[in-house]
Amino acid sequence: MPSRDSESAALQDPALLRRLLRAKDRMDASSHEAWPVSRLAEVSGVSEAHFARSFKRAFGIPPHRYLLTRRIEQAVTLLRDTDLAITDIAFVTGWESLGTFGRIFRDITGCTPGKMRVKARAGDASLDRVPACVLKAAQRPDLTIAVLEKRRRGAKGTVRPSSTKEVT
Repeated sequence: MPSRDSESAALQDPALLRRLLRAKDRMDASSHEAWPVSRLAEVSGVSEAHFARSFKRAFGIPPHRYLLTRRIEQAVTLLRDTDLAITDIAFVTGWESLGTFGRIFRDITGCTPGKMRVKARAGDASLDRVPACVLKAAQRPDLTIAVLEKRRRGAKGTVRPSSTKEVT
């Protein structure tokens, strides 16, 4: 097993960082496309396992969560700035199912896409003077934990037993 020092040195390798950034830039430019780890590793020129470990160490979240973050950010922007139907926004941002888009959107942002549209459009007009990059950073979804884990934590204690049969 590699030591922390060797992992740290590998992460500071400029060639590896450039490769990871290349993959990250490709995801940013085409977040609507499918980006399995195998494709990202190919773009980076490293093995799948090495890519997944290195990406998480470099950027703090796994590649899939990073992609989810980008898709949700883009969806929020489209909800706020366009009159596209929510279904169209789901497909434009790379979701294959409206149900999956709605569920994950709600899990990450805390509200449905429709409520987010109303909330975003009713927002403060003074935000027009704030640079877009600052707004995006402030409104970025928190995906430091997996969506499934968020759902489990939210449902804790709400599931009732399937049987109420008493043991005598």
